[in-house]
Amino acid sequence: MNFFVRLVKQREFVIFVIVAAVFIFMIFASPIFLTSGNMLALLLSLSIEGIIAVGMVNLMVSGGFDLSVGSILGFAGVIVAMAMRAGIPVFLALLITLAAGIAIGLWNGIIVSKLKINPFVTTLASLSIFRGLTFIMTKGRNISGLPATFKTIGQARVGGIQLPIIYAALIIIFGDILLRNSRFLRQNYYIGGNEKAARLSGINVDRMLIVNYVITALLATFAGVVFTSRMGSSSCQAGTGWELRVITAVILGGASLRGGAGTVFGAFLGVFLMALISNALTLLGVDIYWQQFVVGVVLITAVIADTLGRSRTMRMTTKKEEPS
Repeated sequence: MNFFVRLVKQREFVIFVIVAAVFIFMIFASPIFLTSGNMLALLLSLSIEGIIAVGMVNLMVSGGFDLSVGSILGFAGVIVAMAMRAGIPVFLALLITLAAGIAIGLWNGIIVSKLKINPFVTTLASLSIFRGLTFIMTKGRNISGLPATFKTIGQARVGGIQLPIIYAALIIIFGDILLRNSRFLRQNYYIGGNEKAARLSGINVDRMLIVNYVITALLATFAGVVFTSRMGSSSCQAGTGWELRVITAVILGGASLRGGAGTVFGAFLGVFLMALISNALTLLGVDIYWQQFVVGVVLITAVIADTLGRSRTMRMTTKKEEPS
């Protein structure tokens, strides 16, 4: 009974129940929903955001967040496409692009940790900078004619399943295991819970923050490469607005804007729920423009739920600490 009570109190359990309810509803609402084609399309649609969400939840656990992941995704697609169009071999182009992602993560991490600039301001500036560079480099045009070898990264299938789904599954599984069990990454919970206490306990907070921003940018870069390969061309608009969808999904999955809470599995459930809602709206014939409205409603609902949940937890903790 105690185990069941603890399970019900977990945010992941609540999101799982909501996902299950929507899933069951759609089975009866649309005959197309449960077909293998739609299920694969659903998983494919969430695969890219799922990859980014792994980095985002790790960062948000430490009390930070990154508004530039969508721009990094688009920028990475342009970098790898332009490198290959310039005659650089595919493997080397991939290394150059991943190195660029690491550099962006270092940029964000150093500014936040060493210069003590607010993560919102820092990553909002990075969003504008790298989206602007994307348009400058492409002059607003897509880059096509990419090598067939590169396209296999995002278009090949294993057992009928496209590779982006497999990439996302592996990253989510290993990300969840590491965040739960790795001594190094678990330091993020202490930093997000109380940064000052974490510093006093000997945790190198600045180093951890830099590592977190590098991981987030690197996964967004990899997602950009996979997305570009899947599409067969690089788009200067790729990733626009995705940062809000990813942050919404991560908060839905139990992470907090104040840090100290969250899991990769919860973030995956949040991403799955967001993709499920979009898929359901499409199958039910709802105008596509309503989807952005739904994302906004879900975001504010998640933030309110997180705030109320935090307030309730603090009240209960205070009450327990009061002398009888």
